[in-house]
Amino acid sequence: MSGQRAKTNVRETEIAVEQRHVDVVYERLEELRSFATQREKAGYDHHRATVPGALFERDVFVYNAAKRVADIDAQHEGLVFGRLDSDDEVVRHIGRLGLRDAAYKPLLIDWRAPAAAPFYQATATDRKGVIRRRVIRCAGQQVIEVTDDLLDSDATDVPVVGDGALMAALSRTRTGRMRDIVATIQAEQDAAIRAPARGATMITGGPGTGKTVVALHRAAYLLYEDRRRFEGAGILIVGPSDVFMRYIERVLPSLGEDAASLYSLGEMFAGVEATARDTAEVAAIKGSIRMRKVLARAIRQAPANAPQQLSIVYKGEVLRIGPQLLSTLRAQVHDKGMKPNAAKTQAGRALLIALWREAKGRIDDLVPAEFSRELGGRNEFLAFLDAWWPVVAPTEVLPRLSDADHLSAAAVGILSRRETSALAESFGGEYTISDVALLDELDNLLGRPPKRPGDKVPEHQGVAELTTIQDRLFTRGAREFRGPDYDAYAHIIVDEAQDLSPMQWRMLQRRGQQAGWTIVGDSAQSSWEDRAEAVRAQRRAIGRGPRHEFHLGTNYRNSAEIFDYAARVVRAEVPDADIPRAVRHTGVEPQIVTTARRDALQALRSSVERALRDVDGVVGVVTAPGRTWEAAEAMQGLDSSRLAIVGPLESKGLEYDAVVVLDFDGLVEEFGIRVGYVVLTRATQLLVRVDVGA
Repeated sequence: MSGQRAKTNVRETEIAVEQRHVDVVYERLEELRSFATQREKAGYDHHRATVPGALFERDVFVYNAAKRVADIDAQHEGLVFGRLDSDDEVVRHIGRLGLRDAAYKPLLIDWRAPAAAPFYQATATDRKGVIRRRVIRCAGQQVIEVTDDLLDSDATDVPVVGDGALMAALSRTRTGRMRDIVATIQAEQDAAIRAPARGATMITGGPGTGKTVVALHRAAYLLYEDRRRFEGAGILIVGPSDVFMRYIERVLPSLGEDAASLYSLGEMFAGVEATARDTAEVAAIKGSIRMRKVLARAIRQAPANAPQQLSIVYKGEVLRIGPQLLSTLRAQVHDKGMKPNAAKTQAGRALLIALWREAKGRIDDLVPAEFSRELGGRNEFLAFLDAWWPVVAPTEVLPRLSDADHLSAAAVGILSRRETSALAESFGGEYTISDVALLDELDNLLGRPPKRPGDKVPEHQGVAELTTIQDRLFTRGAREFRGPDYDAYAHIIVDEAQDLSPMQWRMLQRRGQQAGWTIVGDSAQSSWEDRAEAVRAQRRAIGRGPRHEFHLGTNYRNSAEIFDYAARVVRAEVPDADIPRAVRHTGVEPQIVTTARRDALQALRSSVERALRDVDGVVGVVTAPGRTWEAAEAMQGLDSSRLAIVGPLESKGLEYDAVVVLDFDGLVEEFGIRVGYVVLTRATQLLVRVDVGA
C-alpha cells in the first residue's frame, strides 16, 4: 500500500508541476489574444483615411489581426501536450504552436519546429539527448494526466509516471472522428511526416500503422515549413469516401491548420457529390484506361436532338446540306484536334464552305467574303449552328451512354458485349463514385468554350470595392477558393491510394501538374483488380521527380489478438501481404457467431448489444452495401450515437472500438479477400463475425 501511495503522490506532484506551466501558457495566450483583438479593432479605424491605398492597408491590417485571433482560438484545446528533459538541463514544452513570454523566453515549442523533433524521434537506443519524454493530457486548461518514457536508464533521480504515452493513447475509446495523435507520433512516422516536399513521398504499411495520421500531420508540417507556397497554391487531401472525409475532417483544424482542401473521390467534379458505388465488375470497367477511348468516341457523336438537315435561301436558291454530309463535316471538324466546346467557329466555317460548294454551280457572280458574311450572320444559320454544334456539358454526355446503341457505337472494338451491356445499365441511375472520374475526363476532352468580351465584369460602374482582402484570404474557406476542378495545387495527398483506378489517377494528375505528392496505401488492402495498370497510371500522375519511400511496420490500432486472426485469414490467399506487428494485447479473442440466414438480423442485433456493453466507445457494423438499411432497422432502439453502419468499402481507413461483421464469407465472395482483410482490421478492442449458414 505504501508503494501505491508513493506512486500516487509522485503522479499528483508531477501533474501539479505541469499545471503551473500550463497556467502560465494560457495567461500568455490570453494576453496575445487581447493584443490581437485590439489591433483588429484599430485596423477598422483606417476607414477614415483618405490617402491612396488606405483601404488596402486596412484590409491587410485587419486580416493579419483576425487570423492571429483565429489561430489562437483554434489551438486553445490541448495546447500543451509534451515535455522534453534533456542532457543540457533545458526543459522544453511541446505544443500546437510556438509561444514566448514577454521577455522572448520560449514557453512552448511548435511540434513542427526542428527543436521539437526529438519528441518524436528519440528512442532508448538513440536518445538524441533526451532523458525523459513526457506526454501531458489536458481537458480544457486542466492537466488530467501525465505519462513518461524514461530514455536514459541511468537517470535514477528523475520521477517517472505511467506506462508510456503511446499505450495510454491507444487505450482511449474512439469517438467516430479521428483524433490527431501529435503527442504520440513515433520515430518511423515522424520521418515520413518531415520528408522533403519535392517529388513523391510514398508511405506504405499494413492496417493500423498510422498511415492516415502521418498523411494529415504531413500536411500540417508542410504548411509550417513553407506557408507562402503551400497556403498560396494549396494542398489537396483526397480520401476514398464521404464517410472517411467526415472521420478525418477535424484533424487539421485541431492542429491549427485550415488551409488544406479535403475532397472525397466522389466530390472531385463540381456540382456532383457521388456516394453510390458500382458493382465490382462495373467499377473495373469504368476505372480502366480503356474508358478514355470510349469517351473520346462518345464526344464525336451528334448531340441529342441535333438537326439532320440545313436548308437556307441565298439569292433565290435553296441551299441544302443533308444528313450524310453533316455527319462527314462533323467528323472533319473533330479530326482537326480542337476540343469540341472550343471548336464552334471551325464548325460554322465548315458549314459555310459546304454551302459555298453547293452554291458555286448554281449562282453566278458569287463573292466569297460577301457570301460568308451574309449567310454567317443570319439568325437562321446561327440558330442551326447552336443546335448542331452546341456547347456540351459532361453531365449531358455521360447519361446518353445509358442508350445501348450510343454506347455500342463508342465502345466497339474496346469493350466486350457483356461489358457494354453492364456499363449501359449502370449509367441509367444516380452518379456513382466511379462516374466522377469519367465526368472529369469528359470535361477535359470537351474543353471549355472561349470567353467572350461580354463575360468580363463591367468596370467603372460606380462599384468602389467588390471584396476586401480579408474576404478573399481569410473569411472564406479553402473550398471556396479552390473548387474540385482547381488544377494548380502545390501538394496532393492521396490516402488509400491502392484503391484508385487508372481513370481516377488521371483525374488527380490534372489537379497537380506541378505538385509534390504524398501517396499512402497498402497493396494487401486493394480492391482494384488490375494493379499493374493502376501503378502505371500512378507513375504518370506523379511524374519523374525524386521518390522518398517510408514503410510503417507497427500496428498501433488492433489488439494483437484481432490482428493475428486477420493476418492468418489474408495470408491464406495473399501470401506476400505486408503484415505489420501488433504491439498491444487485450486477451480478448475474436468471436464467431453462426446463425441461420432467416435469423441473421436478430443474431446481428444480439451481437451488437453485447458489444455495446463490452466496450465504451463506438461499435462499427459492417454489412453488404445492399443490407445496410436492413441492419439500421434491426438496430432500432439502441444507442445510435455509438453505432456506425457501413459497407465494406466505406469502412476503409476507419476504426472502431468494436466491429460486428455480418456474413463475412459473403463479403469476400463479392469484394475479394483484400477487402475482407480491411473489414477484419477496423476494431481496436473487439471483433465479432456473424456468419450466415443455410
